Amino acid sequence: MGSLGVDFVPPNEEMEMEFDSSAFPPFKLSEIRAAIPKHCWVKNPWKSLSYVLRDIVIVFALIAMAIFLDSWKFWPIYWVLQGTMFWAIFVLGHDCGHGSFSDSALLNSVVGHFLHSSILVPYHGWRISHKTHHQNHGNVEADESWVPMPEKLYKELDFAAKLFRFKIPFPLVAYPLYLIRRSPGKRGSHFNPYSDLFQPHERKLVLYGVPSMIFVMWLDFVTYLHHHGHEQKLPWYRGKEWNYLRGGLTTIDRDYGIFNNIHHDIGTHVIHHLFPQIPHYHLVEATKAAKPVFGEYYREPKK
Repeated sequence: MGSLGVDFVPPNEEMEMEFDSSAFPPFKLSEIRAAIPKHCWVKNPWKSLSYVLRDIVIVFALIAMAIFLDSWKFWPIYWVLQGTMFWAIFVLGHDCGHGSFSDSALLNSVVGHFLHSSILVPYHGWRISHKTHHQNHGNVEADESWVPMPEKLYKELDFAAKLFRFKIPFPLVAYPLYLIRRSPGKRGSHFNPYSDLFQPHERKLVLYGVPSMIFVMWLDFVTYLHHHGHEQKLPWYRGKEWNYLRGGLTTIDRDYGIFNNIHHDIGTHVIHHLFPQIPHYHLVEATKAAKPVFGEYYREPKK
């Protein structure tokens, strides 16, 4: 007991008392699922399409505004705003890939191809690799992207690969390179249906559209933030240490302020990773419902 009546905790014991996010969670995936209201699982295709219409209207409104003003003062503003809208369009296509857009596989495929083609993302190839990411997140041996790289593999990379993948600002525009060549150590290309990424039954024709560097920067920026911590390092697992729940809990929710609604609440990433079939417009409510189950395993995003 200290002189002021306060218990003294030795430094070593204090460190031991800190929460260990890599410890096996005391709850099951089914408990999180049960805490989420039933209506959060309902997919409303008309509501989903309304978000598509909203984003398309904004995109064309920005184009019309840029043409009308035709001013060098407005062009940088236009680039940022339009790039952000391209990112929002990507998120809707992302929902199509997960099947959270609607219960119709045909509608998901048509809308997903349309949206992703407009921003030069190969929808079908991306859908396959992203599914791999969700099924293996947190598994250092099997995850698809943003995986800690072994020193041996890093040393084998040539100078250009190290520069464009790991030196700022190049990683913020590395997504096209990832689509072409995947991550280091992975074989195949999202653009080549005959590469190792695709199974024989997955080789279908895909379309592409207009690129946007701002969109690419948004995608890389947000993806990195959702899968890497700064104040607290996130755990990665190998072999039998990994399971779907532990992997999903290594993601982080982020608060993007005014952009949350614009890019369809993609910042609510933990619940999305565990249950990608939940529509984006239910993610915030589902997250609030699941917080009591998560306990300390949920990292509250900073405002």
